[in-house]
This record gives sequence, C-alpha cells and structure tokens, in this order.
Amino acid sequence: MKGKREQRLNSELQREIYDILKNKVKDPEISEMFSILEVDVTNDLRYAKVYVSVYSTDEEKRKSTFAAVQRAAKQVRKELAAVMRIRTVPELTFLLDESSAYGQRIEEILSGITYSDEGERNDD
Repeated sequence: MKGKREQRLNSELQREIYDILKNKVKDPEISEMFSILEVDVTNDLRYAKVYVSVYSTDEEKRKSTFAAVQRAAKQVRKELAAVMRIRTVPELTFLLDESSAYGQRIEEILSGITYSDEGERNDD
C-alpha cells in the first residue's frame, strides 16, 4: 500500500508529465491524442513507471507517437527538475498501457453474444 506522500507525488508527476509532453516537447511524431494513466514511483523515489495510453485508430501512428514519448524521457525529466520541488527527480520509464484496447475487445465479444430461450434447457 502506497503512503499518502507517494500517492500525492504520483498524482503531481502525472499532471506535470502530461503538461510537459503536451506543451513543451516539440516532436512532430507526437501527433495522436494520448493520456498519462498512472505514474508509479518506487519507495526510494529513484524510478518511476509512467503508463501511457495512445488513442488512435491507425496502429502506425499510435506506435510512432508512443516511440516519440519514450524518446522525450530525458527532456521530460529535465523539465520536471525545473518545476517540481523534490530533491531527486525519478528516472522515467514509459510503458504503453493496452487496457483500454483490451476492454474494448472484451466489450465487442460480449455484445456479440446472443441469448435465446429455446434449446438452453434440457429438462429430462
């Protein structure tokens, strides 16, 4: 269980990382809509996993946007050092979050299931 300090730091990092990627990183490859879903800082505050979701119907653009986000990790960390008031800014590892695509696929499967009253019961 994360303490309040870690939760607060995760939340603040999530907001700041999104803001930096959206407004300060000038990479034309970041062309698709994205979201920072979660930031998970280790207990020693040296490393952070940043879960990113990229919303695009074009798989190639989705991959290039995520690759550009990964390339910007050092710049994001440098910008975080300027705006955050913490002693050490964690080293960032960006991870692609596939949960929304997975959820959408499950929803498609469930919506395809049809129920009928005939033939479901066999009362002998």
